[in-house]
Amino acid sequence: MDLDEIVDTELEALDPYDLMDIEAGRIDAYLSGLATTGWSEPTPCAAWDRHDVAAHLAASEEYNHATLDDTLEALFARFAAAGVTDLHSANQLGVDERRDRSHTEVLDEWRTTNSTTRALMRSRDGDEIATTVGQYPARWQAFHLAAELAVHADDLGVPETPEEAVERLAWRTRVARFIVAESHPEVTVKAMADRTAVGVDATLVELDGATFVAAATGRLAPDSPVPVEVRLGLASVG
Repeated sequence: MDLDEIVDTELEALDPYDLMDIEAGRIDAYLSGLATTGWSEPTPCAAWDRHDVAAHLAASEEYNHATLDDTLEALFARFAAAGVTDLHSANQLGVDERRDRSHTEVLDEWRTTNSTTRALMRSRDGDEIATTVGQYPARWQAFHLAAELAVHADDLGVPETPEEAVERLAWRTRVARFIVAESHPEVTVKAMADRTAVGVDATLVELDGATFVAAATGRLAPDSPVPVEVRLGLASVG
């Protein structure tokens, strides 16, 4: 299934701006009610506690605003001056810059800047925005941002009702198929009822929704039976 076909079949019925609003609301509500001791709890993000993940979310809005304002060159110049050499060091810089700020300050920063991002992204629907890969459809970028919010909501431990779990898994599976097909065109992905068929070189597997999303977000358990080559081929989201 090629990318255009996946866009038509997987994304047509989804509104990425609504998905962003929902996931942001879940994160905000959870962190707003989190006890002070809860902020230092570890997360699946190596060496990051909840404060650090929230700081990463806040820092990520710098990039989001730069894409919308077409100021990526200035942002990358600041990164270079700070010694950033790759995505990992850029992410770590954003966390380090906010490590000594209070939990409330970090949450307030993210809440304000993310709200602006969501409003501006919605207003740019149908347009293209500047990204690291050049001009890119705002609507597609919104799907990436919704997926990132969702994976970090999970990292933070945001609870979900049974109904939310079903709805979130459904859309996240569809969006993950799109992102994998876009990021790794050499990997084949195909929806099959309640599973996703994945082909990486000569390795063919069928994964249930939860396993597929975990693989695409790099959150599979170390003892997962999913072959290493499939893990590497799928990791794309968040």
